[in-house]
Amino acid sequence: AVIGWAGAMAAAAVVAAAGGGDFSDLREIKKQLLSVAERSRERGLQHSGKWAAELAFALEPLPLSELPPPPVLTEEDARDLDAYTLAKSYFDLKEYDRAAYFLQGCKSQKAYFLYMYSRYLSGEKKKDDETVDSLGPLEKGQVKNEALRELRVELSKKHKAQELDGFGLYLYGVVLRKLDLVKEAIDVFVEAAHVLPLHWGAWLELCNLITDKEMLKFLSLPDTWMKEFFLAHIYTELQLIEEALQKYQSLIDAGFSKSTYIISQIAVAYHNIRDIDKALSIFNELRKQDPYRIENMDTFSNLLYVRSMKPELSYLAHNLCEIDKYRVETCCVIGNYYSLRSQHEKAALYFQRALKLNPRYLGAWTLMGHEYMEMKNTSAAIQAYRHAIEVNKRDYRAWYGLGQTYEILKMPFYCLYYYRRAHQLRPNDSRMLVALGECYEKLNQLVEAKKCYWRAYAVGDVEKMALVKLAKLHEQLNESEQAAQCYIKYIQDIYSCGEVVEHLEVSTAFRYLAQYYFKCKLWDEASACAQKCCAFNDTREEGKALLRQILQLRNQGETSSTDVAAPFFLPASLSANNTPTRRVSPLNLSSVTP
Repeated sequence: AVIGWAGAMAAAAVVAAAGGGDFSDLREIKKQLLSVAERSRERGLQHSGKWAAELAFALEPLPLSELPPPPVLTEEDARDLDAYTLAKSYFDLKEYDRAAYFLQGCKSQKAYFLYMYSRYLSGEKKKDDETVDSLGPLEKGQVKNEALRELRVELSKKHKAQELDGFGLYLYGVVLRKLDLVKEAIDVFVEAAHVLPLHWGAWLELCNLITDKEMLKFLSLPDTWMKEFFLAHIYTELQLIEEALQKYQSLIDAGFSKSTYIISQIAVAYHNIRDIDKALSIFNELRKQDPYRIENMDTFSNLLYVRSMKPELSYLAHNLCEIDKYRVETCCVIGNYYSLRSQHEKAALYFQRALKLNPRYLGAWTLMGHEYMEMKNTSAAIQAYRHAIEVNKRDYRAWYGLGQTYEILKMPFYCLYYYRRAHQLRPNDSRMLVALGECYEKLNQLVEAKKCYWRAYAVGDVEKMALVKLAKLHEQLNESEQAAQCYIKYIQDIYSCGEVVEHLEVSTAFRYLAQYYFKCKLWDEASACAQKCCAFNDTREEGKALLRQILQLRNQGETSSTDVAAPFFLPASLSANNTPTRRVSPLNLSSVTP
């Protein structure tokens, strides 16, 4: 790999040549990926190296004549070679202090990076060890990485003198982020992406710092094909799933169809929009291609959990345990398995184990919060969710979880704040809207509540509860026509699914409609609904009583108000003799006089 400042600039020039999102020369891209994978490994940046190698593997192999040339060594590299080789062997064995000791005074870019990176990792390791030893994972992380301030001082001097290459800038950005200097960190990561666009680590760090689409607009990013991968990733993170899927599709069309990274990202995107069947099928396909993969398997287990697929989840947990039982993802999968079996204490234990392995692992904090909720330990749940938000402010599940905990604690104003934050992150998720509506209802802001329920229905109500809640609100406000409309739409929705789910509220809807039509003197409709009431245990008696009353009134010669347009039709699957009844729009209720 090219080393030294001149080399880094040359590499940047090569990348610029591959130019703005241009995938026409896949061989050149493969060369660049192989080269940067090697350079990342030389500097101990395993994850960036792995990402580049996986992507390169998805492209056609290169002939011998086209393989990237060996690195060009400078005088400085030659002088530092012995110290670098020795220190790198210590670094690989996680003896960071020892590696840093032997790299003191090295001048070459590669050795200097490894020297600074060893010091950084040494501080991180000590911090993590101390956190695990002294505090339970729920305690506030009081422990700080002591090396950060010194590293910042030294790196900022180098930065001012423009002596940092792409990797050096990346490390400087990481140090700034760890010191909570977010604005400065973003600028440095953008600079790193310009100097060395091929280094995925810098792009990924940038992803974690961008909180909304507005911030993304104001970044001046290098115009290279790597930007496409970055944009697809950030769109997924910002819940802009349609845009993300379009980007990934264009990357597949460009020639990366075999990339397991892209396939897994598409599965995660479908998981984020709750297209569970599609996500499951993609994950199953991914496991066939890469059976020993552990990344993203916790997301796969979330899907299995939502679908209550116990055997599959059990198989996944056992399988991952055989591959590597001390990986964060494995612990989360096992935690999900125990949670599905309602063994919440055991589940929480595995999420805690995951956090001991990586205290910055977002999913485990959120899932642990859910477990504490199940165990009715609200204060621990609140702490866990707050940690999740500290790690990633874009995690809507943690905001939603906080809303739920404060709901249990009967603190509706707090709830409202947290549900609003969750709704901002997921504007088209009906669960957030229904939760917001319930909050407004408790605070007696009924107009706002109505808006929320109606919007939840409009965006596609997952739990099919919004219309019932809206109808009950109308009932409260004595708006019987609107209430009837909502119940009608609700029943149509439930029966149009094809499967009549065990829904408690179906009987409530039929009972209300039976009484409503009875008041309107629409005997046929009232008796049809009353008959439906007889099918449910909780409304059977009322249904029978109403049928008797209707019969009585008919015998007394009370005629049905046939001149009034019946606003309701029962779906074909509902009507007793399966003949289609009058299909009149449910909206002309205004003419009905109770």
